[in-house]
Amino acid sequence: MMQKKSGYLLIVFILLAHFSFSQEVECTKVPVHLGGAVTVTNNGISFIPTFSLEKPAAIFDLSVGKRLSFDPQFRFALDGKPWSFLFWFRYKLLKTNKFSFTAGTHLGLPFKTITETRNGVTTETITAKRYLAGELTPNYHLSKDVSVGLYYLYSRGIDVGTTKNTNFLTLNANFSNIPLTKQFYLKFIPQVYYLKMDHQNGFYFTSALSLANRKIPVSITSVINKVIQTDISASKNFVWNLSLIYSFNKKYVGQ
Repeated sequence: MMQKKSGYLLIVFILLAHFSFSQEVECTKVPVHLGGAVTVTNNGISFIPTFSLEKPAAIFDLSVGKRLSFDPQFRFALDGKPWSFLFWFRYKLLKTNKFSFTAGTHLGLPFKTITETRNGVTTETITAKRYLAGELTPNYHLSKDVSVGLYYLYSRGIDVGTTKNTNFLTLNANFSNIPLTKQFYLKFIPQVYYLKMDHQNGFYFTSALSLANRKIPVSITSVINKVIQTDISASKNFVWNLSLIYSFNKKYVGQ
């Protein structure tokens, strides 16, 4: 089983290396953006932050493209077991100095480990369920470093045993540059959101606070999530984590 877990991690590193190399040797005359991040956290918090892995995790993000981008995300528990894979495609419908509007869609694959004991032998099987989702992200920029916006996600479970209809709507603000010193600054993203999963629903508050340095691509981020009111049985009343994040951004232009 450890070989299988290591194999999943190896696939991720191969994909990251492949995309990076491809951008260098196959670049065109159109500037292409290549970015991403590697996150290590004490508690993996899901895309919908009321849910968490409840154990340490590693998250690999990649973004390739410009106006149209491919943004895969690979999430693992630190023991090597896959947690979830998201394969995003996003398109920037509109971008001005004051307003931006992005639409996206993804295939999501959350994984689950099933333990079975037969004839005294215990085995583990890793299974995945399929979800298709779409998102809309309008944002209004009050200034260079401050914006407010909405985020809406609809997800449809494909396989038996999945949540068939998920609606996730947030009202958020983004303070991207709160100076502390010449080199250190904070990023703060508070939001309230409404979540409906089939016939259950609830309201929540969540925020992310990051400490970053202008000269190095490493930041420390903490996420908290608190239930305001909910009847979703799987929701946790309070969730938090602390993460170390390495980020990179490059632009390639053909000769």
